[in-house]
Amino acid sequence: VQLQASGGGLVQAGGSLRLSCAASGRTFSDHGMGWYRQAPGKERELVAVISRKGGVIHYGESVKGRFIISRDNTDYTVALQMNSLKVEDTAVYYCAVDRQRGRTVSNWMAAGHNAAYWGQGTLVTVSS
Repeated sequence: VQLQASGGGLVQAGGSLRLSCAASGRTFSDHGMGWYRQAPGKERELVAVISRKGGVIHYGESVKGRFIISRDNTDYTVALQMNSLKVEDTAVYYCAVDRQRGRTVSNWMAAGHNAAYWGQGTLVTVSS
């Protein structure tokens, strides 16, 4: 299984970026997908997760109303549209896919770090 993330970079506060992640190695239409991030000196935190069919979405409190997650089950990609970026959004963003087929995203989030396949991370830097 490989997760290839792209779209990170440097942006000014108030700007927008779009991250994309392509999953390969198996089919993922029955797996939750999502994004987490880790800022320097901080623990990895939830950004957003999306259910198999896209009907259930959870966002981290700090990104609600600014970020939008979406997925495309024809090519197993998950995207994150980030708007109104803030300096505190600076972090390495990791794409994640549930290892278990058919699990709800709530149970996946509760299952811990090892419950996901992880991408290599893409750096997002927001300048003031």
